[in-house]
Amino acid sequence: MAPPEENSQVSEESMASEPDSRPISNIVIIIAMQTEALPLVNRFELQEDLDSTFPKGVPWVRYFGTYKDLNINLMWPGKDKALGVDSVGTISASLVTYASIQALQPDLIINAGTAGGFKAKGAGIGDIFLASDVAFHDRRIPIPVFDMYGVGLRKACSTPKLLKTLNLKVGKLSTGDSLDMSPRDEESINANDATIKDMEGAAIAYVADLLKVPAVFVKAVTDIVDGEKPTAEEFLQNLASVTAALDQSLTEIVDFINGKCLSNL
Repeated sequence: MAPPEENSQVSEESMASEPDSRPISNIVIIIAMQTEALPLVNRFELQEDLDSTFPKGVPWVRYFGTYKDLNINLMWPGKDKALGVDSVGTISASLVTYASIQALQPDLIINAGTAGGFKAKGAGIGDIFLASDVAFHDRRIPIPVFDMYGVGLRKACSTPKLLKTLNLKVGKLSTGDSLDMSPRDEESINANDATIKDMEGAAIAYVADLLKVPAVFVKAVTDIVDGEKPTAEEFLQNLASVTAALDQSLTEIVDFINGKCLSNL
């Protein structure tokens, strides 16, 4: 018989490897905007949780249901209580991610939403990307090592079979809390070698990495950051049609995930 310490070590190793070898059963989809979320709520026939386990007073909305062999929880940060607009950006995203992991214990997080794309990197309106890496572009700390902390580069969950099967585009994602792009942001985005930019991804990646939950990032391009049109105008013009494309792609992604373990993605 192995000593207790040895048994304990074997047990811990088995538990550590288990999530990769058992089918994914519980996923959390985090989406920043109601316009992006509702088509998926309808597609997966989810219902709103009216008896939320989250702290009283927060605007966060959880939709839940079962789709095939998956328990799906869709989290939307809700509307800002003072201004009535979607609670976009890194602060709401990180809070919702932390609370969702604590309460729902997902096997996988999917951050889905719209993003700006760079035509110089091959992005076009309506393109669907899976992010390979995520980083911040507006946390500038020009002190050795702190500069790397500010960028916060992290790898997304590896999904080579998913990419190949669904023929999705892949690129690096850069995150900041502004819709537009200042010259300083542009420098940082170029340094990040990003193809797409959003306002939530790197914050979600930080929390998911901290709590050891794998995360994938699905982004649909609504506007061309290095194009001729003003970002806000192009974003609003394309939001509805691109959201429909995102809905379709995310459904295909969830169908692919169903019945598979992490190592088979």
